[in-house]
Amino acid sequence: MRLRLVGVLGGVLLLSACATARAPDEASTPTLPPAPPTGEAPQAPALPPPVAFSSLTGWDEADHAEAFAAYQATCGVAKAAAEAEICRRARAQPRLENAAARAFFEANFRPVPVPGEGVLTAYYAPEYTARTTPDAEYSAAVRPKPANHAALSGRADRGAIEATAPDQVLAWMRPEELFFLQIQGSGVLTFPDGARVKVLFAAHNDLPFSGIANPMRDRGLLAADNTSGEAIRAWLAEHRGPEADAVMQLNRRYVWFRLEADDGLHPVGAAGVPLPPDHAIAVDLSQHRVGELFWIDAQAPILSGAFPTYRRLAVALDTGGAIKGQVRADLYLGSGPEAGVEAGRVRHTLKMVRLTPKVGPDPTP
Repeated sequence: MRLRLVGVLGGVLLLSACATARAPDEASTPTLPPAPPTGEAPQAPALPPPVAFSSLTGWDEADHAEAFAAYQATCGVAKAAAEAEICRRARAQPRLENAAARAFFEANFRPVPVPGEGVLTAYYAPEYTARTTPDAEYSAAVRPKPANHAALSGRADRGAIEATAPDQVLAWMRPEELFFLQIQGSGVLTFPDGARVKVLFAAHNDLPFSGIANPMRDRGLLAADNTSGEAIRAWLAEHRGPEADAVMQLNRRYVWFRLEADDGLHPVGAAGVPLPPDHAIAVDLSQHRVGELFWIDAQAPILSGAFPTYRRLAVALDTGGAIKGQVRADLYLGSGPEAGVEAGRVRHTLKMVRLTPKVGPDPTP
């Protein structure tokens, strides 16, 4: 079958993504407790009490000016009335210096801890080289969402899809870099003539995501404290071919892409706005809402070479297949190789504090 390269030089292929609403499984629908004899509705579990901003480790040293700029640019995605009102107040302000930004947050929000501890990881927008024709190095096809996606969904895994010749190809990449692009979900491709295009998530095969770091550690392929993204990518490149393919196929999830012109902006998250580096997180949207503001306090890294702590304000603007649980976040660190190296080393113990809106008149002068 002759392969057709789609839209890399002469134009950009635009595929429309669609989502189908699904009724919840009957077995997963929670059973409500019977109403109390008084007829009053059952009460929701009590939330932890607010704490003082001064009790947040690292609050005094944080870059509140950058956090305010990120919040000001993205707060419009929040839908609750109190959140919308605070967003209006923020957007009525000029760019604030650090002290004024801190005062704004303290005047408009109350910190409420999210119970328990979890895990912070990080992600980034990678930039990879690509080709319009395959060769021994650039042998992995970047595929668009196939016409038979519904038939493949939940049935065909990574190995089965890669064993099938594609009808269309958006670009050709190094196999290990395509694998990481599929984990990150979006990025930028550059071609030998200097052309740049954004490569964006279009669909996946509806099979669970499985990380390969632990299997590689357990098989003795990598040291226990050296399972960063950087180390994994280097091993896959060194063992490119059947050996690396077998490891990558342990992650059965496969992602298809679409291309758009490169506008120079950061990628758009699930909230529909560009992600501000260092102050945007992906969260479990069954536990949190887009647009919520969190103080994240992450320490005790397990990977070699990692920064010791990540303490900052971040807006919930994205989600991801591996981001599950109430105290779980994925921090967006920006684009390019340096962000990629840093993101690959983030696996820290995480505490989260939700900043809940204060109710009442405008407290600002």
